[in-house]
Amino acid sequence: MDNKKQHIAIFTTASLPWMTGTAVNPLFRAAFLAKDGSRKVTLVIPWLSLQHQKLVYPDNITFTSPSEQQVYVRHWLQERISFSPTFSIQFYPAKFAVDKRSILSVGDISEVIPDEDADVAVLEEPEHLTWFHHGKRWKTKFRLVIGIIHTNYLEYIKREKNGRVKALVVKYINSWVVDIYCHKVIRLSAATQDYPNSIICNVHGVNPKFLEIGKKKIELQQSGNGNQAFTKGAYYIGKMVWSKGYKELLKLLRDNQKELTGLEVDLYGSGEDSDQVQAAAKKLDLVVRVYPGRDHADPVFHDYKVFLNPSTTDVVCTTTAEALAMGKIVVCANHPSNEFFKQFVNCWTYDNSKGFVEATSRALTEEPAELTGAERHELSWEAATERFLKVADLDQVFARKPEKSLLKNFASISLNTRMEDVSAYLHYVALGSETSRRAFGAIPGSLQPDEELCKELGLAIPAATQGSKDPVNTS
Repeated sequence: MDNKKQHIAIFTTASLPWMTGTAVNPLFRAAFLAKDGSRKVTLVIPWLSLQHQKLVYPDNITFTSPSEQQVYVRHWLQERISFSPTFSIQFYPAKFAVDKRSILSVGDISEVIPDEDADVAVLEEPEHLTWFHHGKRWKTKFRLVIGIIHTNYLEYIKREKNGRVKALVVKYINSWVVDIYCHKVIRLSAATQDYPNSIICNVHGVNPKFLEIGKKKIELQQSGNGNQAFTKGAYYIGKMVWSKGYKELLKLLRDNQKELTGLEVDLYGSGEDSDQVQAAAKKLDLVVRVYPGRDHADPVFHDYKVFLNPSTTDVVCTTTAEALAMGKIVVCANHPSNEFFKQFVNCWTYDNSKGFVEATSRALTEEPAELTGAERHELSWEAATERFLKVADLDQVFARKPEKSLLKNFASISLNTRMEDVSAYLHYVALGSETSRRAFGAIPGSLQPDEELCKELGLAIPAATQGSKDPVNTS
């Protein structure tokens, strides 16, 4: 046992080419955890059949096999880091739920990792991965299960019709499933739902490409040849849906048009609310230009000096971190989601409309401070990995024995069974039939992978699913 390398399996809810946080951040986490070679790391990502890939992956990118997608993922990563990572990639069967705009797992995805390698499981978005889980209990399979809370689901739900009632139900179920399946919970910021015995720590870093851009800006600032490092004004980039800060930003601009006379703002994003955002921008007296979304590392963004981000739905906003890494001034709301960023001299927060006007006006007239070496490190994935290892207590893994299952397969319960075990048993039973799963909100046919998914992933085809077709969930 002493000679065995600790194995960390990182399960996440999305994969490239879908450019979402749970596709990108776990990929970097896997690479940097494996960097020094002291541990084995496996990144476990969803595999979608072709019809589901077409629903979620951008630019008509699709894959005929998991190995083809793995090549794509590794190539994307290799273009952004300076070392050759040694982690492995495994796929679990999944489907895309159109109504939830989410990829959801199918079957017992813990089976992807052999029992002899089941040391540590990192569940990126544990509530997302465990709501519909039916199979071996994560705490039984792994010695240590760490949940990392990425998303402020409750804030999004509150904005829906009857949102406050829905949010109460979701809050309860999230707490239930995360408690059942995770030993530790890491919340990226206090903007997330609170969980018992959780710790708040930002264990995310910035794509190294942005730090390189910032380094070049510092060199330009220090050159002393009269060249301006930043020649453009203010901008914002984000998925173009109202809940991603556009509603707040356009309201701030509308309410303060007189005070902000002469301000020009460029908005970049694509999404279902693009037309409405453009229409609202045109009604302003200020110059607000709207452009389609593009990669934040694109050269078009390098010369902007001020990043305006009034969003309060993010947990730790990736684009804010990227803007700081590039050396820009960030003007953002004084909100728990931005607590990590307050340590940086170029992060300027505001409490109200007046504060937004003052911070924005000052940012446009002043130059950003040069990023210090300490600030650059704090934004990096090296620092994020250090923070993760510190709060995860991985040294305790081999000292911890895997928890005993509820009499193997949850077959029965003794009177002395802990309440948590009873709770886990109830969840197992509730998610064990198609009818109850559907009532819970699961995708049709997600109890076991269908024949198509089994063939594509090289899995044995369960007798119950032979000849089954995959109904795409468009409800």
